[in-house]
Amino acid sequence: MVVLAASIISKSGKALVSRQFVHMSRIRIEGYLAAFPKLIGTGKQHTYVETENVRYVYQPIESLYLLLVTNKQSNILEDLETLRLLSKLVPEYSYSLDEDGIGRTAFEILFAFDEVISLGHKENVTVAQVKQYCEMESHEERLHKLVLQSKINETKDVMKRKASEIEKSKIEKNRERGAFMALQSMGSGRFDSGYGSDTSLHGGSGSGNGSGLSLNNDIDSFSSKSKAASAPPKGLGMQLGRTQKTNQFLESLKAEGEVIVEDVRTVIGQSKPAAPPPTDPVTVTIEEKLNVTLKRDGGVSSFDVQGTLSLQIINQDDGFIQVQIETGSNQGLLYKTHPNINKEMFSGENILALKDPNRPFPAGQAGDGVSLLKWRMQSADESLVPLSINCWPSVSGNETYVNLEYEAPTMFDLHNVVISIPLPALRGAPNVQQIDGEWSGAMEFVIPAVDTSQLFPISVQFTATSTFSDLKVVNIAPLKDGDPPKFAQRTLLSTENYQVV
Repeated sequence: MVVLAASIISKSGKALVSRQFVHMSRIRIEGYLAAFPKLIGTGKQHTYVETENVRYVYQPIESLYLLLVTNKQSNILEDLETLRLLSKLVPEYSYSLDEDGIGRTAFEILFAFDEVISLGHKENVTVAQVKQYCEMESHEERLHKLVLQSKINETKDVMKRKASEIEKSKIEKNRERGAFMALQSMGSGRFDSGYGSDTSLHGGSGSGNGSGLSLNNDIDSFSSKSKAASAPPKGLGMQLGRTQKTNQFLESLKAEGEVIVEDVRTVIGQSKPAAPPPTDPVTVTIEEKLNVTLKRDGGVSSFDVQGTLSLQIINQDDGFIQVQIETGSNQGLLYKTHPNINKEMFSGENILALKDPNRPFPAGQAGDGVSLLKWRMQSADESLVPLSINCWPSVSGNETYVNLEYEAPTMFDLHNVVISIPLPALRGAPNVQQIDGEWSGAMEFVIPAVDTSQLFPISVQFTATSTFSDLKVVNIAPLKDGDPPKFAQRTLLSTENYQVV
């Protein structure tokens, strides 16, 4: 048996990770991988395909292919055993089995492949042994980290010394400036008293006057140099903000009766609010994102809901759990579990549990944690739209009247609703004539005559605490003895792309 290469590729043949175990040029392996999607047929259940030179042994994983390229003299049964072992290792290092997830953990996957296959031959190892070998401490790596940390500490010391020298230099300059100011005040006081109190000593006063003039000249020279040094150089840099001349110009226009509209841009925040940091040992986040395109004349062009259930655990000891969920009555949802989740328990009992009960859920994950369950719903039913919008612009003479109607069903309590209508450059602000309503309402405003197509697309943003799936977590059961960990549950519906075109 000789394995030429082990690869993970996309459906189109794009190589994401590839490890060659024999001498092979890059052009040759890329040619093998690019030819593979053309060789497999649709609807076939085979796990291998052969050409004149090589044999492909493959297995689909999500939207990708795990592929072994071997010679035709290799043992197909051993190839399948090797492929099965690799298919167990890939989810161990990449929780997200897509192009981004494989790309982030490419080196870890390659190291695992090297532990399974050596010089084209399979090693007698298990998944646990491969993980143990990959996690072993490297003396060279530890030495490299020590040297790197030593360089970092040395750089910090140099920075501290430089900062101390700069601070001392500032103190010395302040002392010299203080001594000069004291000398200036002493000189001016002495000459004033000399002229005012002892006018009979003309020679003495003349001598004093001479020294005073000399000192005053030095003082004036020093003061002029200080002012020149402190003044910014002309023609250098850029000063932000509106100058005084601009303000005077605008004020003069306002005095003549011109209407001046300040350049105010509305900043629309993200529709998804920032989640607070978790405080409970276990946090379950149920989130759905809406991608909706409505037609301006009525109807739905596209309606897509994508949901995820994520699990975030603070301490590893609380990871030995099972999550009991309850799904709603929506029959249009398609669910998909993570490859490490026990699909039989989810299908039969609505329980999210790992296939290996001796393994905990990962802890300390960033963001919302690890995604355990995903679902999707697509429809063309307009009654499912959480916020319907009708916009009726009409041109009359030199003005355009825009009537906007909006309505939200009672099943969704919408928050942070923002309806953005693009407007052309105007001399004045729109004249809003009427606006009313909360759950449903209308607004009318008038702008100068424009092409009505410039008022589209209308963008909408909002959030809600209820979802289309109505999915809930009812219980978290521990796998070990003891009380179940305390958990929090977050539910959010937000817009990702919601437009009227």
